[in-house]
Amino acid sequence: MMNWIKELKVDALKVYVYETRAEMGVSAYEFYKQKILQMMTNRKENIRAIFAAAHSQSDFFEALVNDRDIDFSRIDAFHMDEYIGLGDDAPQNFGNFLKNRIFSRQNFNSVNYVNPSANDINAECKRYEKLLREAPLDIVSLGIGENGHIAFNDPHEARFYDPQWVRETSLDVVCRQQQVNDKEFSRLDEVPETALTLTIPALMSCKTVIGVVPDVRKAKAVYETLNGPVSETCPASILRIHNDATLFIDKDAASLLEI
Repeated sequence: MMNWIKELKVDALKVYVYETRAEMGVSAYEFYKQKILQMMTNRKENIRAIFAAAHSQSDFFEALVNDRDIDFSRIDAFHMDEYIGLGDDAPQNFGNFLKNRIFSRQNFNSVNYVNPSANDINAECKRYEKLLREAPLDIVSLGIGENGHIAFNDPHEARFYDPQWVRETSLDVVCRQQQVNDKEFSRLDEVPETALTLTIPALMSCKTVIGVVPDVRKAKAVYETLNGPVSETCPASILRIHNDATLFIDKDAASLLEI
């Protein structure tokens, strides 16, 4: 990995702070690659990997796209969350984002999407959950929202001990405004109010968790993740109790920390 400007550990969570967003993204990729290669060396089964769709992942994705060391034909990829109601062809759909940024640009063994246009949303949640539970999940790369969410588990509906692995959820105003801030939508009223998401227990079941979190807009959420209580009021704080979680942040996202 590139040289970090600060390394710290909060409970079980390892954190690396980088001068620039680009350095953060490349370092997260290098760490991810080593984890994947180690998994591939240790066993014959395909690697089961979950990916977040967010602009925060762009530098990480670009490095993955240019990778020539990982055998992507041994990776089964999974889509983490999705808006309800946009229509299959909407450019804002996270499935389309992932397809354009990574899934169509490497030779994955399989790519699995959750379907927000299903006639029966409850049945779709059960279908996708069954798929996720068919074998252990190995690795997830994720961001942290401005409200501290991971996937679409916003504070008002986040459940650390949710019995479901996939559910329909409502999105709070901070989460929806973030999508406007990311320039995916021009106005708040264009952003869907509901979504499908992997729940926190599904994410935490992964053997390895890698967080990639740039931008000063994430500084408050990063501070609460690392300094607040482990609580559903900041869902990302759960990362502190995972036994193999690592967070990569840039200097802007770390601006409220004492570094």
